[in-house]
Amino acid sequence: MTTGADNIENPAHVLIDHALALEWESIPTEAQERAQTFLHDSLAVGVAGRNAAHADGVFAMAQGWGEGGVASVLGRPGLRLPAASAAFVNGFQIHGQEYDCVHEPAVLHPMATALAALLAEAERGDPVRGEDFLAAIVAAVDVSVTIGIAAPDALTFFRPATAGIFGCVAGIARMRRLPRAEALDAFGHALALTSGTMQAHVEGKPALPVQVASAARNALVAVDLARAGMSGIAHPLDGPFGYFALMEKRAALAPALARLGQGHRITEVSWKPFPTGRAGHGGIVAVQDLMAGQGLTAANLESLEYHAPPLIHRLVGRAAKADMEPGYARLCMQYLAAVTLLRGKVALGDFQRASLDDPKVHALAGRIRVIANDNPDMAAFAPARAMARTVDGRTLVQDVEAQFGSPQWPLSREQHMEKAQGCLEFAGLGHCHAGLAVAIDTFAAARDAMATLRATGVMG
Repeated sequence: MTTGADNIENPAHVLIDHALALEWESIPTEAQERAQTFLHDSLAVGVAGRNAAHADGVFAMAQGWGEGGVASVLGRPGLRLPAASAAFVNGFQIHGQEYDCVHEPAVLHPMATALAALLAEAERGDPVRGEDFLAAIVAAVDVSVTIGIAAPDALTFFRPATAGIFGCVAGIARMRRLPRAEALDAFGHALALTSGTMQAHVEGKPALPVQVASAARNALVAVDLARAGMSGIAHPLDGPFGYFALMEKRAALAPALARLGQGHRITEVSWKPFPTGRAGHGGIVAVQDLMAGQGLTAANLESLEYHAPPLIHRLVGRAAKADMEPGYARLCMQYLAAVTLLRGKVALGDFQRASLDDPKVHALAGRIRVIANDNPDMAAFAPARAMARTVDGRTLVQDVEAQFGSPQWPLSREQHMEKAQGCLEFAGLGHCHAGLAVAIDTFAAARDAMATLRATGVMG
């Protein structure tokens, strides 16, 4: 395996030193704003995840793991769990509806793991200031995304979990200002606790958010092992049996590490405007544009082809089928495009049983397929092209150059707030929307970050 690590120091040292050195006031304004924005987005998504498929079962399971609750659970005000259990449940809920933000070049959801772990850690021990919580978010995203972009080939393991745990540990280290040696030990323990297979993605099973949940929980375990004085693996990333040797086909560590001095990765994160796999978003918007601009309808569609990079075909090119799990449907372009044609958009309610089994959706889905183009970039989401043929013989074409919600095409504040409110309403907590928005706008000045969030009513 080529590591791309020749003549560079231990990358674990580079990443931990970067995280520990971050100070909120020295972080550029754009990165500060994005940290607050995606904290808000991820909290709202996690609250909506309270009603995700299997979320109640996961919560019930976690309740049996121990007594003496010390941490809050999103969307379940008044209920508390042991910190590691709360991290698990919150991680599952944040990723449970595929609505959480994503870093496209790294093919990584950085906030699902990081926020779940940071929320749990912040409620055990001394109160955490808002600016330290936000700086920890920036640190966590920098670290997990750096590991992600250092792997230039297609995913073999589920990177939001496998790279995500390292970001969680780095974020906790920054938030709690752990001694360097202790932080490095925790970072080393993360390798032994890393897991996450892409088979869950291939099958569209709820094991995907379970893997995110496990990474968040195991990050706390890694930190606790280091706090207990247990030495960790010294070369968790670049060792002969380290992360890159085991989890990725090859690595390009040197250029990825060099980017640590060129701004913060949180500014490169994309919103998800729809509760689906990110790979489905370009097709959804293309169908919306064909409907609005060229008159495409469910009634006049004969066939639709979405020509997109290989990653898109790999992630959402599957066939719609009877008795789909919600997680499978969120990763199925046939289903997503059909729903868009019939309802104009894709929303949280479209993954409940009545919608998943709708015969009109399935009849339309059979006319849609994804075709891989010759793009050599294994992490590319665009450019793509939707080509629709109508029953009256027309050919309609819509090009996709950027993904809605990306840094090149961001959500407006109004669109961001609309998404957050919709998430809270889905969980029956719409009345908390205004208070949460105010809390996030002033979060950096909070003396106790968790007390501020609990006061909004979205968590325990």
